[in-house]
Amino acid sequence: MQDAKLLLVDDDPDVLLAARLLLKRHVASVDIEKNPEKLPFLLNNNRYDAIVLDMNFQRDVSSGREGFAWLERILDINPKARVVLFTAYGDVEMAVRAIKAGAVDFVLKPWQNDKFLDTIRNAVEGGRGDGDELTSSNGKKEKNGKEASDKKSTKHTNIIGSAMRPILETVEQVAPTDANVLILGENGTGKDLVARAIHEHSNRSDKPFVSVDVGALTESLFESELFGHVKGAFTDARDDRAGRFEEANGGTIFLDEIGNLSPSQQARLLTVLQQRQVTRVGSNKARPIDVRLICATNADLNERVAERQFRQDLLYRINTIELHLPPLRERPTDIGPLAEFFLKKYAKQYNRA
Repeated sequence: MQDAKLLLVDDDPDVLLAARLLLKRHVASVDIEKNPEKLPFLLNNNRYDAIVLDMNFQRDVSSGREGFAWLERILDINPKARVVLFTAYGDVEMAVRAIKAGAVDFVLKPWQNDKFLDTIRNAVEGGRGDGDELTSSNGKKEKNGKEASDKKSTKHTNIIGSAMRPILETVEQVAPTDANVLILGENGTGKDLVARAIHEHSNRSDKPFVSVDVGALTESLFESELFGHVKGAFTDARDDRAGRFEEANGGTIFLDEIGNLSPSQQARLLTVLQQRQVTRVGSNKARPIDVRLICATNADLNERVAERQFRQDLLYRINTIELHLPPLRERPTDIGPLAEFFLKKYAKQYNRA
């Protein structure tokens, strides 16, 4: 861990100072930041072996919503980021939920130094793989003496089960194209994993993968979140901000729960997809975008079209290729392999037999 580089994000300067004093004796460098709004800049300009993120900031002192939002943003920018959460004693249940959302572990405040160091060590070493990866000077991962085809053959490690093989074969066929993909399936069937697999097998795999739960966006936040805004566009718009489409430029954007969009949101999204450009809220300047679109929903969109709850022209735009993911109850032979996978994963993560 001596050569590791860490990032600590917490709005309490005393916490940052204490953690930095402890960790800098054991790692190569420790960056600290009070303002989570600076995370995109830091992550796009630095490579960190682990990120320690507070669950609550000043605007959200107890619910953890900001922590979940920033965790999602970090993983959008770098899906392989190793995020450890800072949390108070009363937030353990919240931290466990965040681990399910993609964090690797959590540290309780006030921490015990030995446990804190062990957690950081596990996070750092867990992200370094089996030794056949090298980090180049520009921060990109490269395989040591292996061809790109070998690199791609190591993907899908989180998609388990023989019943998923036909899905993965389709993924490998459609991924190199730029065809829009619609992933259909019930909650928990792995739509997000399949979306990431498509991106990882595509020619855009070295570009951003940006995931957005569009069904959770309110009418007032929809355009700002997806298309960005300029300073002064509304009360809290203190700076220019790129939207998620711009962040995904050159890469892939994954719009989850697209079946939950309102009619007005559907119309605004359709315009962007047709014109391949976005206009930030408060601006009249259109910005071209180049993204691969993947959408997902648990809704029957054809039924919603028939009921006039979903635009037919938007459905035609997003479902060039459809993938249907079966629920686990329809593939019982996969239960055993899945159980073994999670047993090994968490035994290693928590260093338990």
